[in-house]
Amino acid sequence: MKLKELESCLQKVDVFEEPKILLEQYPTSPHIAACMLHTIHNTYDDIEGKLVADLGSGCGVLSIGAAVLGAGLCVGFDIDGDALEIFRRNTEEFELTDIDLIQCDMCTMAIESYAKKFDTVIMNPPFGTKHNQGMDMQFLRKALTMTETAVYSLHKTSTREHIQKKATDWGVKMEVIAELRYDLPASYKFHKKKSVDIRVDFIRFSTT
Repeated sequence: MKLKELESCLQKVDVFEEPKILLEQYPTSPHIAACMLHTIHNTYDDIEGKLVADLGSGCGVLSIGAAVLGAGLCVGFDIDGDALEIFRRNTEEFELTDIDLIQCDMCTMAIESYAKKFDTVIMNPPFGTKHNQGMDMQFLRKALTMTETAVYSLHKTSTREHIQKKATDWGVKMEVIAELRYDLPASYKFHKKKSVDIRVDFIRFSTT
């Protein structure tokens, strides 16, 4: 599937109706989701026929995109039941059957629960701002225990040095695949601008 086709397909995914600031609920745009998935699929062959986990899945755009690209099974993990309900409706509208949803808190889930159970983990974790400092690294640590092969994740470019140090400490190979512009639309009352551009790194972490 071509990148433009995938992006067009993902534009049909419904997003948060009432996003929750404490959970840093910002939708992954169809453009960024398509770029991520197209690269994971075509450059690294880490989607088709694979068991894929989507951490902090929200309304499911990454899982749905992975399923469309032929993933063997996608499992979306999220703490928020409202987001998972939208995700469930999305899977029904796309008529996808190879997706499971699990409601859980990634930060308190026991590490051994899903150790090495997935081929690939994809995620757009909370960036760890506001009330959630360090949340992005908690997600990454958990993701690395869950994968047999690689974790693909978005992180603020400004945190790259810190993440590289952590990856080195953990004995994990880190590769910045692309620098992207995350266009953050005004979703909450405290947002003064219509949208803000945040520089983000699309990173591949490999355990082998």
